[in-house]
Amino acid sequence: MSIQVPEKHEFQAEVKQLLDIVIHSLYTNKDIFVRELISNASDALEKQRHIRILEKEIFDDQLELEINITTDDTANTVTIQDFGLGMSRDELVENLGTIAHSGSRQFLQALAEGSEAKSNLIGQFGVGFYSAFMVAEEVKVYSRSWRKDEEGHVWKSDGSGSYTIETVEGQRRGTKIVLALREDRKSFAKSDTIKRIIEEYSSFVQFPINVNGERVNTQDAIWLKNRTEVEDEEYNEFYKFACKAFDEPMLRLHFNADAPLAINALLFTPSTNIEAMGFTRSECEVGLYCKKVLIDPEPKGLFPEWLRFLKGVVDSADLPLNISRETMQDSALVRKLNTVLTKRYLRQLAEEAKKRPEKYETFWNTFGIYLKEGVTGDFAHQDALTKLLRFESSLTEAGKLTSLENYVSGMKEDQKEIYYLYSENREAIESGPYLEAFRTRNLEVLFIYHPIDEFVMNRLREFDGKPLVSADQDEIELDSLTPEDGAEALSGKDADDLCGWLKNNLGDKVESVRPSDRLTDSPALASNADKVMTASMRRIMKNMNQEVPDMATKVVLHINPRHSLIRNLSALRHQNEDLAKLVAEQVMDNTLVAAGLMEDPKPMLNRVYHILEKVSESRPGEKAQRHKGTEAQSGEED
Repeated sequence: MSIQVPEKHEFQAEVKQLLDIVIHSLYTNKDIFVRELISNASDALEKQRHIRILEKEIFDDQLELEINITTDDTANTVTIQDFGLGMSRDELVENLGTIAHSGSRQFLQALAEGSEAKSNLIGQFGVGFYSAFMVAEEVKVYSRSWRKDEEGHVWKSDGSGSYTIETVEGQRRGTKIVLALREDRKSFAKSDTIKRIIEEYSSFVQFPINVNGERVNTQDAIWLKNRTEVEDEEYNEFYKFACKAFDEPMLRLHFNADAPLAINALLFTPSTNIEAMGFTRSECEVGLYCKKVLIDPEPKGLFPEWLRFLKGVVDSADLPLNISRETMQDSALVRKLNTVLTKRYLRQLAEEAKKRPEKYETFWNTFGIYLKEGVTGDFAHQDALTKLLRFESSLTEAGKLTSLENYVSGMKEDQKEIYYLYSENREAIESGPYLEAFRTRNLEVLFIYHPIDEFVMNRLREFDGKPLVSADQDEIELDSLTPEDGAEALSGKDADDLCGWLKNNLGDKVESVRPSDRLTDSPALASNADKVMTASMRRIMKNMNQEVPDMATKVVLHINPRHSLIRNLSALRHQNEDLAKLVAEQVMDNTLVAAGLMEDPKPMLNRVYHILEKVSESRPGEKAQRHKGTEAQSGEED
């Protein structure tokens, strides 16, 4: 009986170079070898499933299509076996020892050319297989082809430059890879370690994966199913399992596309905004898969930053399976995915807003801040985002929202601008002087309450050809009001004289003083004379410690000729000019407070006490005499 001598072969030069790259630089995360070997096994099982349909004569035809993994922390080995199509001797040489099928030549050529080489490999067996040498000091590959007239063989190598092949008896159909682990990689010989890696990267492989006889992957890749085949409860269970979520999803988007990329996606919008709850900044938790195998759990660039609240799965067969996360960040394919996915999600939100406005308002109240962030920084999607913006307004009930499109559709025929006002809340806006002119004329004003809203308006500038204008700006043209019957007002000359006197006494505090019909209930208001920046924007930037040029920007003081305080002031300046000057300064400061431009209130408070002191001055004798005179006058009338 002759003793068979193993055939010894040298790796081709390109394969040696490839092995060095794979072991030392391609993968920084050593866990990846489990993902790669399971992916190869899954491919082999899928091909065997097709062979069953086409061929009648198949070796070991009754074997289950499954992947079995055995760990042995005593022997320090990991064994991964599939019952797929298997390999013949020649196929072992071609796939593992030469560049014929492994994709090595293309890989190395692209490296030499400085291109994104790793992006050109879409799950070919060779490169993924070589990741085993990152953790193993020796790799044995037992394989038996599905063809009945083939023999079983074992391929063996330590990755140093050569390999051997010899025939083995009793080999089942498929491939069994035995890894003798390096001393510093013993943790991979523990079943818990392998299970953790499978749960992270290979939970949705379509064939059963058993570790030491225990099924590990129990979840279906429901994103590959037709939407009509998946129940709501399945979606919710998947959301909680795959996204490690505890709430129920607010929205879900399940869609498939063939062009420009093959995409199967299942995206969830959570019910809660963790950033608003005071937790750390959200990170987009949408895993990137290729053929149900995880490429990256949190890929950078898959979605824009302002969609970081999303969770779910994106699977594209166009993505390279053998690729490290670092390369994934720069992949042109990911940038294309970003464009397709973002547009599709925005389209879902637009459909939701149109068909289920109340549900969309719930979304807006929870995640609207992110869309505003997108408006200020994402020019590519600004138009779509702008249509999704929502606001309270002077014509809506508290808590009810309107859109810019609705605003424009309700504009008066001669109205040329879209008006908005900023303050901390609705009550502050409604009780302030700036709304009066618009409310009297039945002009809608949008209410904005958050600092980012100012940046949104500043970025947009206009909508549908209509400029967006802060209602506290000076240069706003409004129709003149017809005075109410019996309404007393200063004459035109008296009003102009008072304005001149106010400007002379207020000096550099104001750009100008003018009578105005922008007021009905308030005596005066200060409008912003800055054509570049609103008063609230200026205040916000200062609070953010941003440099703002000329913080002492002048304002225009508008006075209401029909208000009793203004009429009284006009008379007082002739009777008691000192007191009139104090009142004028107080009126001015009151308007600055209303405008949010008062920086130091101490001088104003001191002046208030001074005014109170002045108006309360009266000697007891004078008071008694006035009281006596009043009684005498009353007796004569009787």
